[in-house]
Amino acid sequence: MRTESDSSQKKDTTEKADRRAFLKKAGMAGATAVAASSVFKPSSVLANKTIHWQMATTWPAGQSLLHEAVARFAERVNSMTEGRLKITVLPPDSQKLALKDVFAAVSTGRMELASSVAFYQTESIPASQWFASVPYGMNAQGMNSWLYSGGGLKLWEEVYAPYRVIPRPFGNTGVEMGGWFKKKLNHVEDFKGLRMRMPGLGGKVIEKAGAIPVSLMGEEIYQAFKAGQIDAAEWIGPLHDMEMGLHRAAKYYYYPGWHEPGACIELLINADAYRALPESIQQMVDAAAAETNLWTLCEFETRNFTALATLVKEHGVSVQRFPDSVLKSFREISETVLEDASRKDSLSRKVHEAYHAFAVGKRNWDEISERPYYDYIDSKPKDLRRWLLPDNPY
Repeated sequence: MRTESDSSQKKDTTEKADRRAFLKKAGMAGATAVAASSVFKPSSVLANKTIHWQMATTWPAGQSLLHEAVARFAERVNSMTEGRLKITVLPPDSQKLALKDVFAAVSTGRMELASSVAFYQTESIPASQWFASVPYGMNAQGMNSWLYSGGGLKLWEEVYAPYRVIPRPFGNTGVEMGGWFKKKLNHVEDFKGLRMRMPGLGGKVIEKAGAIPVSLMGEEIYQAFKAGQIDAAEWIGPLHDMEMGLHRAAKYYYYPGWHEPGACIELLINADAYRALPESIQQMVDAAAAETNLWTLCEFETRNFTALATLVKEHGVSVQRFPDSVLKSFREISETVLEDASRKDSLSRKVHEAYHAFAVGKRNWDEISERPYYDYIDSKPKDLRRWLLPDNPY
């Protein structure tokens, strides 16, 4: 085991105290008995041995793309390491873990890995939510740019460091759909008293608009609709929403997904387990995570437009755009919600300011790159537009 200086021991003691406070708040104080740092052997011992890791997820077993990505990642790591690191994926029904407990399972070393979304930790780690998605914030392209090249990932690592967890981008949904509604929307007042499944910062926004945000796992949404427990719900987009059967529970499918314009999925790695790996295997884990991040976004973009066509043509779903008045009201509320969230602690403020500064710079660049390009396409003669942007694609 590595020898630490007195100052390092003092820092480690502080980190342990922070982690214990988190676990107590998450309702898992008893799990602190797991001394993760004493479980994992030094990398010199592990270099020529097979290492076995367990991986938790917040995704239903067998779910297209999301669970596929986790299984694919495990296979890629096994292949890249030539069998030196084997990962066993445990779906939610076998883990017996609530959404908020998945992070704690990695923090304590109960699991070495997990696939989740950062806003599930919001209650205990307020600064985490900027690494998932921000209402009216950056899309997938912007999020990846910020995380990989704009200092976002270093901030993310700083936020999770006290809990002995290392984060990595692990996929992005792209711009999501705005949700399923039983009734048609005309103005923001229609949200008053509406019970809607929507987590994260988006949930805070609709709450200020008078709605009642409800937290549910994906596989629970359809039954909640059928039981009359919710009036509306957002999950992800056409592919997964159709798999969940949400088109059978509500008629109106709204866009755009103002609440999650680029939802980043996270890979959680137990820091002690990671640091015990030989450096070459650490790099392979990182490379497999980055590949999964790219693969997942590309799959979302490819499968969603096909699924949307199926929903409309075969299931008669009514695709609706949110009224401008609703989008305007939610944007104004979002600014207040983000400002309030940034005041939770100094780290939240630091992350908020860094995110905002990068988003402004990226948007300024988009104004002379992305936007003029699409504006030009939209203004072309109709015979050309019909090929690029058909009036009625269905």
